[in-house]
Amino acid sequence: MISVLATMLMAFPNTGTAGSALRASRAIGAPIGFPSACTRYAWLCRNTSSGDISDEKAMPLLKKINRDANSSVRPATDYTTTGKAEYWSLPIGNRGDCEDYSLLKMKTLLDAGFPANKLAISVVIDRNGGNHVVLLARLKSGDYVLDNLSGSVKPWSSTGYTFLASQNFNNKSAWQVTLAGPRAAQFSGT
Repeated sequence: MISVLATMLMAFPNTGTAGSALRASRAIGAPIGFPSACTRYAWLCRNTSSGDISDEKAMPLLKKINRDANSSVRPATDYTTTGKAEYWSLPIGNRGDCEDYSLLKMKTLLDAGFPANKLAISVVIDRNGGNHVVLLARLKSGDYVLDNLSGSVKPWSSTGYTFLASQNFNNKSAWQVTLAGPRAAQFSGT
């Protein structure tokens, strides 16, 4: 999934600071598994619920949902839960991989009234060089990451991850290159 995406990336890397929003440079195809998840889960790609939320109200909710999902779901590969190599779904039997955690967090936030235009799934390279998926929440103070590998909600620039592409905040079925982070230059063609 991500290796195909990475070969398609040719952009100038973001050099964000804490409290900044990831910038998108251009459109890119969605990761494998995402289009079929949109078919199963209308809320994932629905362009509704635009609005605003204060950082003071959002942050406690983000922290709670990140913590609750991380503690209620056990890590498991798609192959273990579905018999398929790549399958984006809500956790099955309280088990799932990184995109399953991210989908659960997004759905729970949407159900709690969090504005849809403030949430996006993002594909990253983790600190160990592995493929990973996280949920982004866009607040006035910047983009924050909800991650099954971390109990805390952090600014994207504090994760140590290289961000490759993200769901468009305003057009939920579209994806964009958001090349940023410590390894971004490896994918930028510079």
